[in-house]
Amino acid sequence: MYILLIASAYNSLTQRVHAELRDRGHTVAVERTPDGDAVREAVRRHEPGLVLAPMLKTVIPADVWTRHTCLVVHPGPVGDRGPSSLDYAVQEDAGVWGVTVLQADAEMDAGDVWATATVALPPLAKGDLYRGEVSDAAVTAVLLAVDRFASGDYEPRPQSTMSGRASVRPYVRQELRRISWADDPTETVLRKLRAADSQPGVLDELLDGEWFLHGGHPEDRLRGRPGELLATRAGALCRATADGAVWIPELRPRRDAGGRPGFKLPATLALGDRLPLLPDLPAPLGLGEHRRTWSDIRYREEGPVGVLSFSFPGGAMSTDHCRRLLDAYRVACSRPTSVLVLGAARDFFSNGIHLNVIEAAADPAAESRANIEAMDDLVEAVLTTTDRLVVAAVGGNAAAGGVMFALAADEVWCRAGSILNPHYRLMGLYGSEYWTYSLPRRVGAPMAERLTSQALPVTATAALRLGLIERVVECGPEEFAGEVTRMAARLAPNPSTQSRIAAKKAARERDEAARPLAAYREDELARMLRTFADPAAPYHRLRRAFVRKESPERTRPEDAAVAAGTAAC
Repeated sequence: MYILLIASAYNSLTQRVHAELRDRGHTVAVERTPDGDAVREAVRRHEPGLVLAPMLKTVIPADVWTRHTCLVVHPGPVGDRGPSSLDYAVQEDAGVWGVTVLQADAEMDAGDVWATATVALPPLAKGDLYRGEVSDAAVTAVLLAVDRFASGDYEPRPQSTMSGRASVRPYVRQELRRISWADDPTETVLRKLRAADSQPGVLDELLDGEWFLHGGHPEDRLRGRPGELLATRAGALCRATADGAVWIPELRPRRDAGGRPGFKLPATLALGDRLPLLPDLPAPLGLGEHRRTWSDIRYREEGPVGVLSFSFPGGAMSTDHCRRLLDAYRVACSRPTSVLVLGAARDFFSNGIHLNVIEAAADPAAESRANIEAMDDLVEAVLTTTDRLVVAAVGGNAAAGGVMFALAADEVWCRAGSILNPHYRLMGLYGSEYWTYSLPRRVGAPMAERLTSQALPVTATAALRLGLIERVVECGPEEFAGEVTRMAARLAPNPSTQSRIAAKKAARERDEAARPLAAYREDELARMLRTFADPAAPYHRLRRAFVRKESPERTRPEDAAVAAGTAAC
């Protein structure tokens, strides 16, 4: 079937629906449609058999939905209506929620129902849930709805026959999100922060400025006057609540120095000279599971298996992130384990270099270079680890250099819901991270060229079929870390593991003799550095547009000025 996806942004769910439908043999076109006229034009141009809106903020015009069946994905249960469904669910700690695929009609979110799915919502950030549990449920419902439509004999059900009275709730404005630091206990603060992450954030006043707060994690030991800044850690701030404290990893100024809307940065970097002198409290790598505190890098062992987990906001890895993770990786490699699991966290694995930090730098070209070289150092360490097996455990999405980082491991295990974007072209970059070595050796040179030039998302199932990864792990986001740890524990004592480690060392020596890794790095970096140094290179314009959310009015995914996979909602 020829299906047209219309979307306000080529975000994570749109990418996943696009890739899942292609895997099932459908011909799928995608159009970014910011308004009703764009919807009309896209439908007129494509004349599809079905119109599907995975994430659409505009109203589908009546002259479109009366001529074409238009299915809309709503991140709420039957009877729930309004633009902030998931925000309310997280802020009110709903626990169990739903996703509904309904037919576009005269009233928003009121059309007949083609499919539904129930979803459990653990107490996590909205963006993480959207890319995880909600995405899984949405894909289940979408595929069922498409099959039902294709059958030609399914009649969608009116909502009035499936639920009680409809609940129509307005957009969650900042007045409803505002934190009262003097009165709100930690759990209330966390719910407000989680419900606003990754967009729009919680507007707050801090150090004589207005900032949107992004991310929220509990702290079990630090205490202070409500609202007081207590400490820093890896770019995050710890702030006291009425009965405890929370860590806030990122801030976004309401307006920058030039009067433009600001963009997200690590909290301490965003505050700059405004930040008072605070104790910096690095977390130990081996935080016990009983601790309620925030750390973006952790290490634990289970017998012969080491697990180095990391979770960076938006999957972006700055120069500092890369260097700290490399230090932790070296510690992990000093331990007496035979299998090292790298990743094993839910949500993003990595999306490569940190475009926001680069954009904020006094010299973006110099910071681009520092960031890519730090990424290369990290990937090189993985590629040259020859005394144990390294498994990249991709629990969420990965893109660009983040995919190539995973491919440096001996095996890549992806959760079934993961989406990979193994390319750099949409940001105007050639790419580094030794991709010209790692990618062709897995999929062959022709497929490597196809993946990097087509610049389309790849499901975990398709990645397995292509030889890009070794395993698809069928589980939910919350179960992923435990499942890959159990799988690694079964791998470690296997008699073939030691022989594989020996063979790996010999293979690395042969490859090094044929062409040193340094040669791949030199060639890749030469191209990257020419781009960084050229003010007229598209990279600088595309980076700026991505960071500042400046996008063309209409675009197909293959022309989009986005870093694929990084959008949350």
